[in-house]
Amino acid sequence: MKLSVIMPVYNRERYIVSALRSLLRQRDAANLDIIVIDDGSTDSTADAVRAMMSEASCIRLFRQANMGVSKARNSGLRRLLPQTELVSFLDSDDISPAGRFKADLACFTADPGLDLTYSLMMLVDSIDDEALEPAAGCRSMMLRGLSLSAGIFSRKLIERTGVFDEAFRQSEDTDYLLRVFESGPRYTLPDTVAIYYRRHPGNATREQGVPVREYLRAIHKSMRRRKADPSLHQVEGIFELRSPADWQFT
Repeated sequence: MKLSVIMPVYNRERYIVSALRSLLRQRDAANLDIIVIDDGSTDSTADAVRAMMSEASCIRLFRQANMGVSKARNSGLRRLLPQTELVSFLDSDDISPAGRFKADLACFTADPGLDLTYSLMMLVDSIDDEALEPAAGCRSMMLRGLSLSAGIFSRKLIERTGVFDEAFRQSEDTDYLLRVFESGPRYTLPDTVAIYYRRHPGNATREQGVPVREYLRAIHKSMRRRKADPSLHQVEGIFELRSPADWQFT
């Protein structure tokens, strides 16, 4: 099965090679197509990606003026190959764990009618970029949270859901996932760890005030959609905190 992974990037020369390497090490498990959308980076991000492209023809790079992550993700959707059957996402500062694709793609093989696998994510405050694993002694939190990277989506589900709402500065992923689950897809919740989410000072979610405001706007839009169309499903029972339960990242 052809799996396209969309990776928007803006000024991530420090991390993007590790993110790409984490995908490439899984080429034995998936027929990969990696779509990198450079959203107007002003550092050496594009050069780093081109260096990787010389080693892996499955990486495709597209550059555009800085227009924000929603437009970058939509640009990736427009560049899906005709033969793409499955779609996933990975942010340019995160890591796709070894064995993730092998485990989750087996779900689609076992159930050809499946629309979506939605797996676990591990938040970590330090990653060993050589081993592409959480660093020894790092703090971590396991959960099934709001992350596009936790999902592998069938092409038909992507087409049914449509594009990302470009009015969002952040939480466009929350809005998209709510729309996905509202549509009542056929899904499974594997215990695969789908992503090591790297916590660092440059995370967009640390921008003062914006994440909460945009998240609440996504929730409000979901409520309005379901009120206008009672056939839509309420999203519940999807997200869970695994461990630890007694502290939070700052």
